[in-house]
Amino acid sequence: MQNLKRSILAVVALFTAVNAFAQQNNPPVTLKTLLNQVNANAPVLITDSAAIGIRKAQAAETRSSWLPNLKLNYQADIGTNNNVAGPYFGFGIIPSDSRGVRTQSNTTAVSANVGIAALDWEVYNFGAYGAQNKVANSDIQVEQNQFANSKYQLQAYAIGNYLQLLRLQNFLNIQARNIQRNVEIRRSVQSLAKSGVRAGVDTSIAEAELSKARLNYIELANQVKQTQLQLSAISGLPYQSIVPDTASDQELIGQPSIVQTLSADTATHPLINYYQSVYQNSLQREDMVKKSYNPKIMLEAAAWGRGSSVDANDHFNSLSTGWGFDRSNYLVGIGISYNLFDLRRRQLKLRTQRATTNYNARKLQEQKQLLSVNANQADVEMQTAQQRLLEIPNQLKAANDGYRQKLSLYKNGLTDIIELNAALNILYRAETDYAQAKFAYSSALFQKAVTDNQVNAVLNLLK
Repeated sequence: MQNLKRSILAVVALFTAVNAFAQQNNPPVTLKTLLNQVNANAPVLITDSAAIGIRKAQAAETRSSWLPNLKLNYQADIGTNNNVAGPYFGFGIIPSDSRGVRTQSNTTAVSANVGIAALDWEVYNFGAYGAQNKVANSDIQVEQNQFANSKYQLQAYAIGNYLQLLRLQNFLNIQARNIQRNVEIRRSVQSLAKSGVRAGVDTSIAEAELSKARLNYIELANQVKQTQLQLSAISGLPYQSIVPDTASDQELIGQPSIVQTLSADTATHPLINYYQSVYQNSLQREDMVKKSYNPKIMLEAAAWGRGSSVDANDHFNSLSTGWGFDRSNYLVGIGISYNLFDLRRRQLKLRTQRATTNYNARKLQEQKQLLSVNANQADVEMQTAQQRLLEIPNQLKAANDGYRQKLSLYKNGLTDIIELNAALNILYRAETDYAQAKFAYSSALFQKAVTDNQVNAVLNLLK
């Protein structure tokens, strides 16, 4: 059992040493460096940037919708020319037969061929083409603003995880100091126990407290690695190399005047820009609906040639005489097309699109209000964090003095191990409270910066 305990302690000591060595050999990664890596390597941003290319291709496709249709057709046929009088609607499967009706049935085979070049072009549709192009360009703008917003939100996510990593690293350093203090206490206890001044039970209590401190260190180290892995996934950096700059939070705390200089910039805020572009896109679609049901002016043109083995005197000649063109014709015309029932269709579709526009307008207003609420919450958090930072040094000094006094009293046999551990826990809590207060201040500051679109202003404070 004693060997097992020694092995566990050796493993913990080795883990602590390896982690400290890794921290020393990996230079700190600043927040600016991390964000640059995120902007360049984040998979979600690479995907969103490809989506912009799709919208651009769709816009190019829309711009070409004005092109006319020019169809070339040719066919050679063998069949009968035996018709009867009477009109009918073509179903797409009934062949055309242009010869007049004969008094007698004649099923002699006839050869014929025809070649046609036909043009139809929607020359003018009273602004429908222009409205379609505006919607296509608006779709590109929406996609670009969505990309900018995704990039901004991912920056906020990276900043939050970086601050969390910084907080955990501070806790890890505090826990390392706590382990050193417990080692010091154990050494003192063992010395006093051997001399008979203290009971042997104090040694067991000291060992338990030291083991607990080491287990807390292992748990914190695991949380550090989990956060490093999350940042590695979006930055492309090896997770072991993402070591936070522990001086950055102190740099922010040392410049309280930055809070007064931050003013909300909603005019260019990526989130507002995105919802504004969605609203504008909806308005453009309303205009497109209005114009898509306008009348259409068409240019029609055709030229064709035809040959047949039946001559003008209704003689059925040899099939070989049906090849080649005997007659040629052309036809050019301008027409206008308008469906009266489109008035009702336009009204219904426009009503649906206006409902969508109204929703997008409300969504835009909602986001503006949420940003305002978040900014107020960040202000309250910052005020509270500043008050904590002013008071905690008193707590930290008193706790440190108390621990040193209790340790001195214990060594001199004037207090017991329970009171010494209580003083140690008070000091540990004071140090963690200070680290948490620094995290709360930095977190609130960046929350306000993200909300007010002032992230760069805060980043410029960091070296």
